Amino acid sequence: MTAASPNNPIDIADLLAFYASAGVDDALEDEPVNRLAEAVQKPSERAPVAATPARESAPPPPEPSRPDMSRLPDAPPARAPSASATVPDEAQAALARQLAATAASLDELRQHMAAFDGCNLKFTAKNMVFADGNPNAAVMLVGEAPGRDEDIEGLPFVGRSGRLLDRMLAAIGLDRTSAYIANVIPWRPPGNRTPTPHETEICRPFIERQIELVNPKVLVNLGGPSAKTLLNTTEGILRLRGNWRVHMTASGTAIPAMPTLHPAYLLRTPAHKKLAWRDFLEVKAKLRALG
Repeated sequence: MTAASPNNPIDIADLLAFYASAGVDDALEDEPVNRLAEAVQKPSERAPVAATPARESAPPPPEPSRPDMSRLPDAPPARAPSASATVPDEAQAALARQLAATAASLDELRQHMAAFDGCNLKFTAKNMVFADGNPNAAVMLVGEAPGRDEDIEGLPFVGRSGRLLDRMLAAIGLDRTSAYIANVIPWRPPGNRTPTPHETEICRPFIERQIELVNPKVLVNLGGPSAKTLLNTTEGILRLRGNWRVHMTASGTAIPAMPTLHPAYLLRTPAHKKLAWRDFLEVKAKLRALG
């Protein structure tokens, strides 16, 4: 194709047709530029190319109008949180102490605990685990809290730990007809998690009153949490176990207490079963001495 010139309309038409076939559909300059003439200029002689003007951005979409709140109906009043969402507070702890103190029998204590809604663990447990065994027995054993099997059956120590405890009792001539078994916490913590100090404290009046009503000759604390709660100590169970302590009831009765290892711990650490065996021999000797 020959060079185009302004005086040759045929060449200009051919050039425009060439641009169209090449996909050129928009002019970038207000005035036409002779690119062929620029090709023969030296770099220092070339005129600076004007910057391409930025295209105007589209205007932002209009902001959505807000509703006129004055024309909307009044919102319903907020409902108070349900009992299942209640977190125990000092008022509930005080109520637990009051209910426990007014229970004149184990049956009445059970009824008070069943009606008590101040502990959030109650709303995630299937059953309240009150006790098992003979309330007239000379020995009472107290663990920490129910597990999955205990929650299902509503009885303490019925799973693997319970079967081991039965064998431990049988080794000193006892069974569930000659022993009374309970827990500090009567409701299973979800997922078998450790009860919080607040949950333990709110349940403490119930187990203390339960011990007072049973009035055993000997108390056996199964595991560190039971020993720390009922013996008011911060010592670990490995230092506590094997040494006689005293549990004082609200009425001032002193009950000999033997802290020992929890059956669940013994299942995980079989080598320490010999320590628990020594503790249970101490319990046997104490019961014989007390008649």
